[in-house]
Amino acid sequence: MAVREDILRIFPESMRNRWKKAAEQGERLQEIRLRAERPVLLYMEGREYFLTGAGELTGQEGQAVRADRAELEELLSYVCSSSMYAYEEEISRGYLTLPGGHRMGLVGEAVLTDGGKVRNLKYISGMNIRISHEIRGAADRVLPWVCEEGRPLNVLILSPPGCGKTTLLRDLVRQISDGNRFCAGRTVGVVDERSEIAGSFHGMAQNDVGMRTDVLDGCPKAEGMMLLLRSMAPEVIAVDELGGEEELKSVRQALKCGCAVLATMHAGNIREAQERLFGTGASVFSRYVLLSGRGGAGGEGCFERRECAGAGGRSEREGCPERKGQGRRVSVLDRDGNSLWSGVC
Repeated sequence: MAVREDILRIFPESMRNRWKKAAEQGERLQEIRLRAERPVLLYMEGREYFLTGAGELTGQEGQAVRADRAELEELLSYVCSSSMYAYEEEISRGYLTLPGGHRMGLVGEAVLTDGGKVRNLKYISGMNIRISHEIRGAADRVLPWVCEEGRPLNVLILSPPGCGKTTLLRDLVRQISDGNRFCAGRTVGVVDERSEIAGSFHGMAQNDVGMRTDVLDGCPKAEGMMLLLRSMAPEVIAVDELGGEEELKSVRQALKCGCAVLATMHAGNIREAQERLFGTGASVFSRYVLLSGRGGAGGEGCFERRECAGAGGRSEREGCPERKGQGRRVSVLDRDGNSLWSGVC
């Protein structure tokens, strides 16, 4: 119900009737794609649907309603509370964070500064509304393998795009912050550069990231890790989509300060991750968690884009039972690539 209401609140009153039936699918809905003069598209559990003028979902392109540029402008103005100037900095990054932790990506004509950086966007031509799905318990099956002797280890979560890395990271942060049966609660610092982990809105986390977690929202990862180390004395630092050399330097500095690091990266296997980390990944992370589709760990692509919510009641050393609509191969490996556990969630 909460997701349904969140989706409806994204749209002004004049548009809500058309979106009621789509909002009822809120628990399954992942993305809404609006492009000027193009069919409206929705993505649910890896499948593509068109929206009709009556608000129905269909697989037939010929029945699809097309987005109107004026509607895009009206929607953006509504989301920005009719004050585009107040949201200029966020728009310059290409997205807006919405109540509930959802996110609206934007494209259009870039307005540049004298230095060639994006200052704003105008003539908005496309929107991607990504629906946030917080799944408590998503990390249940891997938690025993990422804690050792009562402390969290350095963990890198790997997968191709859209396989649930951020969902898994978010739940790891929550459980490590609140404490669990494998380690006591720790102070966690989250550098949420793109507002996808905590889903902060006006500085307040919309997702549950734990009672001992401090969130630095909208800050570049490399700089943010250093800021948190100086100001908040975290025991664990979490970042999403690790990539650049400067970010890896900040990770090393965090380790020197005694912090554990939780991170994600777009990669299909450890070798690819290590190449992107300039051959140094193996010496930094103690555990790798690989997410993939039904075809096996590290395989190509994902079966779908919905994460496992845990098996509940099963031994921590067992895998999740395979469930219709939720198949996901998960593997935990040590720093040398040796398999510690794998299962379907």
